[in-house]
Amino acid sequence: MQDFPLSASTVLLIVCTAVSFAALFLSPRLLEQCAFQPYEVWRGRKRDSLYLAGFVHADLLHLGVNMWCLWLFGQPLEMRIGGIPFTVLFVLALVGSHLPTLYKERNNPRYASVGASGAISGVIFAYIVYYPQSEFFLLFFPVPIKAWLFGVLYLAYSAYAGRDRSSRINHDAHFWGALIGLVFVLFTDPAAWARLL
Repeated sequence: MQDFPLSASTVLLIVCTAVSFAALFLSPRLLEQCAFQPYEVWRGRKRDSLYLAGFVHADLLHLGVNMWCLWLFGQPLEMRIGGIPFTVLFVLALVGSHLPTLYKERNNPRYASVGASGAISGVIFAYIVYYPQSEFFLLFFPVPIKAWLFGVLYLAYSAYAGRDRSSRINHDAHFWGALIGLVFVLFTDPAAWARLL
């Protein structure tokens, strides 16, 4: 019998989906326990929320969009760079995209966010460096769109949505995750940037 090992992106997709479903429908307390709370982290508590928050999501739409993006961009990116570099990128973007928010919201005890948005953004923008002209259909937009244009629209939406301070989604993490994804490729595969430019 032949083994079919799961790819890193598939494992992350399954784990994020399973934990998010558990938090949304079985144990809402899990959502609160995993939520990233800069006020607490800054004071030496809940440091694990820097990464645990990436495995729970605010609602089904938030989960669905993030997992769709992970599936759409993660699979081809992982095939291009390999499972270990992909996992390193995911973790760096997940944790690193929280750090600016940690500082920005360090004195706000009411701020809390959930979701893998920073990590997903890192994956998307690393993908864009390799495949800027690739085309795909958005969920509710029946016209093909190029990857680079999707990236621009994604950041524009994030800037707009980030003005809502009451949201449990850390839209600032989209920007920082994107930057981490771009810098990750710059350091691990400078030739990809040379081909792009």
